Amino acid sequence: MTATLSIPVIETERLILRGPRESDFEAFATFSASDRAAFVGGPYTRQRSWVSFLAQYGHWALRGYGMWMLEDRATGGIAGRVGIIRNDGWDEPELGWHIYDGFEGKGLAYEAAHAARAHAANHLGLDRVISYIVPDNTRSAALAQRLGATIERDGEVSGHPCHVWRHPSAKGAA
Repeated sequence: MTATLSIPVIETERLILRGPRESDFEAFATFSASDRAAFVGGPYTRQRSWVSFLAQYGHWALRGYGMWMLEDRATGGIAGRVGIIRNDGWDEPELGWHIYDGFEGKGLAYEAAHAARAHAANHLGLDRVISYIVPDNTRSAALAQRLGATIERDGEVSGHPCHVWRHPSAKGAA
């Protein structure tokens, strides 16, 4: 038996932002086990990765928004994840992103985050969202700045100090 959720699909020039599929798990688990996952609570064991992977469905089901998988239009490869999440104990919804090995440095995170932010503002009423970024994550900070976000305050996420970046309004953006 397979349960289905109505997760919107967003297409950009180079990406398809879509709900997770079981076939995406290998790419997800590889990222989650890597040192690059340190900024998002990892690295994780394969079992912990599976729990986190399944949590994507729960977030969409409970909140009506969540993380999209990023499918590279040219290759069909899984380039990462982007979306809006609000975990237990968080101040407000966050725009987050993870780009997988081999897809960095191509502007895909910017393209995906811009599209997700616009969708959240225009379809979910979630405008001027935040991003929690730990100070050592200079690549994410640079992306937040490129997206027009600015540091609003110091904060904490999952027990770790971070900067809370505030994104500009995305109402009317496509």
